Amino acid sequence: MAQRVAVINVVGLTRAMLGAHTPRMTGLASEGQVVDLDPPFPAVTCPVQSSMLTGLDPCGHGIVANGWHDRHQCSTAFWQQSNELVAGEKLWEAARRSDPSITTASMFWWFNMHGTVDVAVTPRPQYLASGRKIPDIWTNPPGLRESLQHELGPFPLFRFWGPASDITSSRWIAQASMRVERECQPTILLIYLPHLDYPLQQVGPDHSSIAGELRAIDDVVGDLADHCREAGMKVVLVSEYGIDAVSDAVPINRLLREAGLLEVRQERGRELLDVQASRAFAAPDHQVAHVYVASAEDGPLAAEVLRSAPGIDLVLDAGAIADAGIAHERCGDLVAVSDADRWCCHDWWSSDDAAPAYQATVDIHRKPGYDPRELFLARGWRGSRLRMATLLARRRLGMRTLLDVITLDTSVVAGSHGRTPAMGASSPVLVLPTAAPEFPARLPSTSIKKLVLGLVSRD
Repeated sequence: MAQRVAVINVVGLTRAMLGAHTPRMTGLASEGQVVDLDPPFPAVTCPVQSSMLTGLDPCGHGIVANGWHDRHQCSTAFWQQSNELVAGEKLWEAARRSDPSITTASMFWWFNMHGTVDVAVTPRPQYLASGRKIPDIWTNPPGLRESLQHELGPFPLFRFWGPASDITSSRWIAQASMRVERECQPTILLIYLPHLDYPLQQVGPDHSSIAGELRAIDDVVGDLADHCREAGMKVVLVSEYGIDAVSDAVPINRLLREAGLLEVRQERGRELLDVQASRAFAAPDHQVAHVYVASAEDGPLAAEVLRSAPGIDLVLDAGAIADAGIAHERCGDLVAVSDADRWCCHDWWSSDDAAPAYQATVDIHRKPGYDPRELFLARGWRGSRLRMATLLARRRLGMRTLLDVITLDTSVVAGSHGRTPAMGASSPVLVLPTAAPEFPARLPSTSIKKLVLGLVSRD
């Protein structure tokens, strides 16, 4: 009989965080073994999770970032959800191949829709014609959607991402995971707890408030681990990346525009990105940006512009991209990496008044880049609670209302990631349930698949 295993993904957790503020996770670590992890490049959510679950680098599974540009459709999309986008044999497929009785539940890991996993729960908001966004989830089997939200209340989407993000969403995911464990009893239970991602980006890893955030996630992880261990499961803690302090962003698309490589079109006083007319543009993702070049002749100029720009550390060309394990048709022709204390934003507009209307909103699917500013309300009246309440009331009445309450100020972001430990970034951590002398002090994140399969096979 297979050993049941729970893999709890505590995003942003590092070895330095184990200690006085995390007594329950530290207790798990003292009973087992702590190993530092080397995530793939870029060290951002979707590539790292896909590498953990397939054992492949991004060049193998194809997830080169949290989003990328599709050259055929000339469209850029972030935070897609179909598991069909991930190539390679997944953890649960390999486990089932060795033992058909093994089942897996994936709780909020990304690319969690329409795959081969037995049980899946993932965010899936309802987008109404009025512009309202209603919290909801997608599940397999479908009946879980109603039963989970009946028991636990609606999924707290606005606490999962946006300026109100807090421990509430991770607590809901943990409670839902315990319910799925009781009801479905999967052999492998994958759980994603994103909480630390928010404050570490908002205030940075050295802020005094992080101690309280660590205590909050420690309680959630501790309750979840206790439940799983009482159910006879081995518990593994894992993290995707470390988050380091940053002071401001590099506006890569504005740099390309100033060099005559990026084009915009004017619409009603706004400057909108015109990708088809551009010779080069960037899809930024934390500290990394994929740069797509229309013609090979423009590649050297784009690379020269970025290499000479303040805040840019590296610009990878085709050879360096292959060496980094990220060469894939979805990858940019160039990949730019910011300095350790910077992150990359997608801004191209000449003034805040000329920015697209959606820029001041939480709109993860329309922006051609990851935007951590969505964690921050604008200063003054525009981001005030009174104005926000008024806008929300208009939406509830069915009026189409732009919820433009998010700041455009890049300097508010205090933490970021994407660079790897080999580039000097903090290392994520792995906590194993038992000490194993065969494990070195560091492991690649691609080893997680094999490690979990090994634990499952030990009865």
